[in-house]
Amino acid sequence: MAAQRVRHLYATFEHLIHEIAKFGVVGGAAFVLTIALSNTFHFGLDLGPLTSFGLATIIAATASYFANRHWTWRHRTNSGVRRELPLFLALSAVGLAISEIPVAVSEYLLGLHSPLAYNISSTLTGTALGTVWRFWSFRRWVFLDPEPLRTEEAVHEALV
Repeated sequence: MAAQRVRHLYATFEHLIHEIAKFGVVGGAAFVLTIALSNTFHFGLDLGPLTSFGLATIIAATASYFANRHWTWRHRTNSGVRRELPLFLALSAVGLAISEIPVAVSEYLLGLHSPLAYNISSTLTGTALGTVWRFWSFRRWVFLDPEPLRTEEAVHEALV
């Protein structure tokens, strides 16, 4: 009986589980890109911590838009790059602001300036908080559910 319940639960949430898994793969790739670029900007090019993390996040977010559009949410309505990309980047900016809070706390309030402290605050804590926001907001406002089919039967049901 437990196995049957698990199968039923999985069947109920299968679509969402697959979206989360794909979003996670894309996010993992963006995460690696963010770490590499952020550390290169901050420690290699000597840019400030917030600037480094911000630039890296913007580049990774742009790449992840295309991966999410064409893989994670390809089954959803494609309302076009002109609508989706600016909205995706605006919501990513909110996610970036959420992600920057732990960096600012670590660097400026706690005075922790080591590479370890920077990477924990930015890529672990900040990214985790920003990821929750991004998944929810992209699913809600960028990659929309397809319009329901408008059959004559559905129209009749709506009018009755």
